[in-house]
Amino acid sequence: MRRLAARGAAGDAGEVAAPAADSTHCAQGRSPSPPRLIDVCAIWDTGVLPPTADWKGASSGVAGARLNEAETLSSIQEAQLERLEVATPCGPGSRERGPVLRMARQQLPPWVHAAILLCLLSLGRAIEIPMDPSIQNELSQPPTITKQSVKDHIVDPRDNILIECEAKGNPAPSFHWTRNSRFFNIAKDPRVSMKRRSGTLVIDFRSGGRPEEYEGEYQCFARNKFGTALSNRIRLQVSKSPLWPKENLDPVVVQEGAPLTLQCNPPPGLPSPVIFWMSSTMDPITQDKRVSQGHNGDLYFSNVMLQDMQTDYSCNARFHFTHTIQQKNAFTLKVLTNHPHNDSSLRNHPDMYSARGVAERTPSFMYPQGTASSQMVLRGMDLLLECIASGVPTPDIAWYKKGGDLPSDKAKFENFNKALRITNVSEEDSGEYFCLASNKMGSIRHTISVRVKAAPYWLDEPKNLILAPGEDGRLVCRASGNPKPTIQWMVNGEPLQSAPPNPNREVAGDTIIFRDTQISSRAVYQCNTSNEHGYLLANAFVSVLDVPPRMLSPRNQLIRVILYNRTRLDCPFFGSPIPTLRWFKNGQGSNLDGGNYHVYENGSLEIKMIRKEDQGIYTCVATNILGKAENQVRLEVKDPTRIFRMPEDQVAKRGTTVQLECRVKHDPSLKLTVSWLKDDEPLYIGNRMKKEDDSLTIFGVAERDQGSYTCVASTELDQDLAKAYLTVLADQATPTNRLAALPKGRPDRPRDLELTDLAERSVRLTWIPGDDNNSPITDYVVQFEEDQFQPGVWHDHSKFPGSVNSAVLQLSPYVNYQFRVIAINEVGSSHPSLPSERYRTSGAPPESNPADVKGEGTRKNNMEITWTPMNATSAFGPNLRYIVKWRRRETRESWNNVTVWGSRYVVGQTPVYVPYEIRVQAENDFGKGPEPDTVIGYSGEDLPSAPRRFRVRQPNLETINLEWDHPEHPNGILTGYTLRYVAFNGTKVGKQIVENFSPNQTKFTVQRADPVSRYRFTLSARTQVGSGEAVTEESPAPPNEATPTAAYTNNQADIATQGWFIGLMCAIALLVLILLIVCFIKRSRGGKYPVREKKDVPLGPEDPKEEDGSFDYSDEDNKPLQGSQTSLDGTIKQQESDDSLVDYGEGGEGQFNEDGSFIGQYTVKKDKEETEGNESSEATSPVNAIYSLA
Repeated sequence: MRRLAARGAAGDAGEVAAPAADSTHCAQGRSPSPPRLIDVCAIWDTGVLPPTADWKGASSGVAGARLNEAETLSSIQEAQLERLEVATPCGPGSRERGPVLRMARQQLPPWVHAAILLCLLSLGRAIEIPMDPSIQNELSQPPTITKQSVKDHIVDPRDNILIECEAKGNPAPSFHWTRNSRFFNIAKDPRVSMKRRSGTLVIDFRSGGRPEEYEGEYQCFARNKFGTALSNRIRLQVSKSPLWPKENLDPVVVQEGAPLTLQCNPPPGLPSPVIFWMSSTMDPITQDKRVSQGHNGDLYFSNVMLQDMQTDYSCNARFHFTHTIQQKNAFTLKVLTNHPHNDSSLRNHPDMYSARGVAERTPSFMYPQGTASSQMVLRGMDLLLECIASGVPTPDIAWYKKGGDLPSDKAKFENFNKALRITNVSEEDSGEYFCLASNKMGSIRHTISVRVKAAPYWLDEPKNLILAPGEDGRLVCRASGNPKPTIQWMVNGEPLQSAPPNPNREVAGDTIIFRDTQISSRAVYQCNTSNEHGYLLANAFVSVLDVPPRMLSPRNQLIRVILYNRTRLDCPFFGSPIPTLRWFKNGQGSNLDGGNYHVYENGSLEIKMIRKEDQGIYTCVATNILGKAENQVRLEVKDPTRIFRMPEDQVAKRGTTVQLECRVKHDPSLKLTVSWLKDDEPLYIGNRMKKEDDSLTIFGVAERDQGSYTCVASTELDQDLAKAYLTVLADQATPTNRLAALPKGRPDRPRDLELTDLAERSVRLTWIPGDDNNSPITDYVVQFEEDQFQPGVWHDHSKFPGSVNSAVLQLSPYVNYQFRVIAINEVGSSHPSLPSERYRTSGAPPESNPADVKGEGTRKNNMEITWTPMNATSAFGPNLRYIVKWRRRETRESWNNVTVWGSRYVVGQTPVYVPYEIRVQAENDFGKGPEPDTVIGYSGEDLPSAPRRFRVRQPNLETINLEWDHPEHPNGILTGYTLRYVAFNGTKVGKQIVENFSPNQTKFTVQRADPVSRYRFTLSARTQVGSGEAVTEESPAPPNEATPTAAYTNNQADIATQGWFIGLMCAIALLVLILLIVCFIKRSRGGKYPVREKKDVPLGPEDPKEEDGSFDYSDEDNKPLQGSQTSLDGTIKQQESDDSLVDYGEGGEGQFNEDGSFIGQYTVKKDKEETEGNESSEATSPVNAIYSLA
């Protein structure tokens, strides 16, 4: 069984659609401000809601139309208004607040005063006259033109001339005409008359006369005592269809393959005739890309072929008004050819031209000429560009626009691509277009520069202005065009400059402002805007009415509605000033507005969901300063009609009896009717069927009874439907034992899928099972595919028992579903059925938000927000997008937000690794999803700072303890610590060891390899970006390193075992030996020694040279001899066994001759040797020199 979605409300007045948006208005119904006061409520109004269909646009109700859209106040004006407390002078008490506004305005600077005044005037509301005839007949009204002839009025000379002009007004207007700007005296011309109660002119030629005599420019004037309205200036022209001039045309001789143009040159007609080409025997000329007619009427041959001689060519002109066709004398062709035989077989030859001896040539343009041209077109008209080219073979034409694409929605190709037509041209269609003509020999192109001009067109056409006495208003006349049009104001058909002065009227360019209007201000104003391409003329009257409120609908209406439906109670009214409307229930209580009630500005009261307690009498009261009027509406609430026991799908054998139930519950005060449909058509109840109040019985079921049966339960207010499907089986005569012996197989695919009971969120899918192939079907799997997010991909929707062949599927909003069914038995699955037809559900706001929302930094100064995008079944509407919001956590920052159509958004310029609150909300064109959960994300990480308080302790010679604190600035999530350390001993450095620790570990113990070596430790923290700044410390020196000698000895012992060191020492020893030998040789040759007068005075370095030219030896020779010892005070002791030349003389007395012989005395004093041996200067010896080098 299936419940259908179609549930209506026949005659339900509550089923009127609500406006698209519920704007919060300053006041839904309000009285206008008294004279000289300004109603600021309209500033916050967003517009007037559309009226109900019952009373023709609420033009019969309150003044729902505004002169212009609400204009936003500038910040200065808003600040002024806030300080002056004039925000909402609406509703009761608004008149008392008016003087406050008036006094405040007097305190404003003049320019602010003018700005606010103009802004508020632009928001004034005009009253509209209801269409009710009783109102129309009672109220005075200036004339309004209701019907007129077109500006360019072309008439048939064979008929009488009719120039239309009709107008309305109260009192009824009178009419007169001008012709060529001069008064047209109808009474003086017997052929001219005017229709009764109309200004339409009739010019009768039955008694003779020439229509051409009446050509000219006509204008109609409709006048009553409140003003004069004008028609357009109507240009009257008589249609012309001149005859073709007589001419004798010689045969046209042309070489085969050459281009040819046959000119038409039709006689000028009004309007221009329609041109077409035929033969003299009235056979149409076959046209193709080689032979075609141009827009100017000429016939173009891109290249002439021999078969073109077989007919002649006549240009024909059809004139619209006379319905006549004129034929020009026919052209005959004589084609000169190198292949005189017109062999028809050559027409299909792949290279027809070469076969006929026609030389191939590159394209050239026949129209237009040259490589460039220009064209001007008016806005709103059609642009027709044409390129016709000659060449052999026949060229192909292609069209392009420089700097952009052709407008695909407006552009179409005509005449075998030789013409490009762009409809409804606008300014953006201007530019350069070019056509490219090409064949296999080459290509050429022609550029057409298109300029779009514009006759005047309305931006803001002036509208009739109906005001109450003392109210303000304005007329606005704004138009655009190219060139820019000029604007001229007139009043009652006369230029405004020559009209009597009016102190309540001010002209400001395209706007006329009225202040404190009175009854005498009534008039009809004309706005004429024109440029060189045309003009626009609009009439708008200003009428001042003083009318007490009155109701326009019948009194005491009865409205019956269904429970839980929505309804709207209308209360059309009229008055001037505009009345304030209020609703009351049962004659008591406060004004109804808010909650379950909503009052529209046109006076309608909407009840969003009808409940039982809403039943009662509703009173609407309209009030203005002239009085009040009221009306009542009685509302009755009825129970809905429901089928509580619906017919079920059945499978019946032929000849059996079937009963379909349909039990209904309804409101007893309403008349119930139950009917049945078969296959959505009314069911004929024959002899085999019996229809009762709650069922349908079918006796002797036949195959023709198979189909869908719909029960329709309806009252005068609503209805309910339910559907079931009846399947009729044929008799099975096959023995059971034979079936058991048949092989089993996978089932055949289901077929004939049908969608019924189409509802907003569900649908019934019905299918016919395939053959089970001797194995009963156990399950059906329903799959769906949608064509928006994953077209062509099938998803499992639901699973059903094998005993059913119809199921109700729950659907998601705004998905274009297509279904298929797979049957399953114990052998396997069938092939999928053929897809069903598509069904798109209606849209709705999303009911969920995207999952897996994360915020992670990809750089140190950003945060990437990602989420899992929603699929088609959760989008719920078109244009799915995501509102991404973020702000820093635990701050009072406002939310940042952006709308994203993808699945990621990168927030830039963020601090390093700070937490953010993140929200991602789904939104489609129907609205926003639920409020999203808040997720915490972090901006990008950076390298951490160094660990703090890195401490190295050595409790004993075996271990070293390390401790540290976390970095002051982690700049992210710490992933651990890296420790690098190395042992060193003097210049010897051991192998570096690396240890990695968890982020929570802040201690480590190092086992020393030996008690002598020291350790250098380098520690750094890590984030996912990498290792940060490192801190380095060394272990304290061990006790045995207190004296440097020990370390030196240890190093010396270690170095002495190295091969390189041994080799170096050997080289040094050899060098010392060589030096010793050199010194002994030098000593053996002798030398001059200085002798000092006082042997106890050592030789000083400041006097290296004696007067006789001899030299002292330097201090380098005063080294201790081998075997001497250095005392603690730095002096040198001689070993007793030492020998020296000093022993052979005293002090400086010993001298040598120039030949080196010793000339001094040899004196040795044993006592002086013992006492002064260390004080006397020592002679340099080779041994001393060698020892000094060592």
